[in-house]
Amino acid sequence: MPTPVASAGFLRHRPVIRWGIIGCGDVTEVKSGPAFQKADGSQLVAVMRRDSAKAADYARRHGVPRSYADARQLVADPEVDAVYIATPPDAHLDCALLAAAAGKPAYVEKPMARHTPECDRMIAAFAAAGIPLFVAYYRRALPRFTLVKDLLDRSEIGTVTAVNYAQAEPFHRKDAGWRIAAAIAGGGHFLDVGSHTLDLMDYLFGPLHDVTGAATNRASPYLLEDTVAMSFRTAGGIVGVATWNFASAVRRDTLRIEGTNGFIEFSVLENAPVRLENAAGVQSIVRDHPPHVQQPLVQSVVDDLRGRGVCPSTAESARRTTVVMDTVLQGYYGGRADAFWTREASWPGRRREGNA
Repeated sequence: MPTPVASAGFLRHRPVIRWGIIGCGDVTEVKSGPAFQKADGSQLVAVMRRDSAKAADYARRHGVPRSYADARQLVADPEVDAVYIATPPDAHLDCALLAAAAGKPAYVEKPMARHTPECDRMIAAFAAAGIPLFVAYYRRALPRFTLVKDLLDRSEIGTVTAVNYAQAEPFHRKDAGWRIAAAIAGGGHFLDVGSHTLDLMDYLFGPLHDVTGAATNRASPYLLEDTVAMSFRTAGGIVGVATWNFASAVRRDTLRIEGTNGFIEFSVLENAPVRLENAAGVQSIVRDHPPHVQQPLVQSVVDDLRGRGVCPSTAESARRTTVVMDTVLQGYYGGRADAFWTREASWPGRRREGNA
C-alpha cells in the first residue's frame, strides 16, 4: 500500500483555503458546514447535492456563493481549492477519486469507507497524486478529549493498566435509514458510532493490536449486527475490552481508563464532564463542546494545508480504525475483503427465522 501523503503546507501559498462540500445534508447544517466558514484562513465557496433545489437552498441559507447538483462540477470549479466529502460512506471512494484526479486535497466524513479495501484505494489515489487526505474523526481535536490525553501524558493516574468501554442503548432511532443498509454504510450502527470510540482509543493510546471480537444480531429486525464485543492490546501493552449493544433496555456510554494511582472516566458520545479520581481527590472537569463540533479539527486541516500546523486525523489513522472494525465483523459477514453487501444471504451472522 502506498505511503499516505503528508500535507507539508500543500496550499501554503493560499491566504485562504476555499472549500467545496459534496453532500450538504444534515451533518453539515451545524456540526461541520459552518466550521469551514468560521475557521481562520478558510472559506466555503460551493456546495453540492443531487437535489439541485436543496443544494440551492443550503447555499442561500448559509451564504455560500455557488451550488451544484453534480459532484464533478463542484470538483472542477477552479475556485475550489479543497473538498469536504460529507456523503454516506458508499460514495466516499468515488468522490475521493474525483478530488484526487483533480489534484485537490480532501476531508472525508467518518467512517472513511465501507471497508479496508476502499480505504486502500483512496490512500493510493492521493499518494499517486501527491496530495493529502484527511478524515473527520473530530474528537481528536475536541477540548474534552485533548484534556484526557493531557491527563494521561502527565501520568495523572499513574501507569495505565486497563481500558474498558461500554455503549448500550434501546432499539436504535427509527430514522436510521441508510445507517442500517450494508450497501451504503458498510455495516450497522457499530460503524457509524462505534468508529468514533475506536478512533479515539487510537488517538489516546496508539494503534490497537491483537484485536479479537464477535458480532451478532440478537433482537433487531434488520439484517446487520446489533451487538459487538471485542478485546485488544495497545502498542504500549495496555489490555482493553469494549462492547456495543444497540438493542438494550438501558442507555450507557462510558470509557474508563484505570491506572495504578486512579482512573479517568468519561462519555465518548455525550457532552459531559470528565471524572478524574487519583491521590489528589475526585474532580469533575468540564470542557464543553464548541457550537460546531468539527471546527477544531477543520481548523487543524486548514492549518496543515497552509503549513501552520498538523492535523491529527489522517487517512492512515482512519484506515487503522476501519481495519479494527473489519477484524471484529469479519465472522458476521463471512469476510470483509470483497463486496460483502452484495451477498447478504451468505452472511453467517445474519438473523434467520428460528435463530432468535
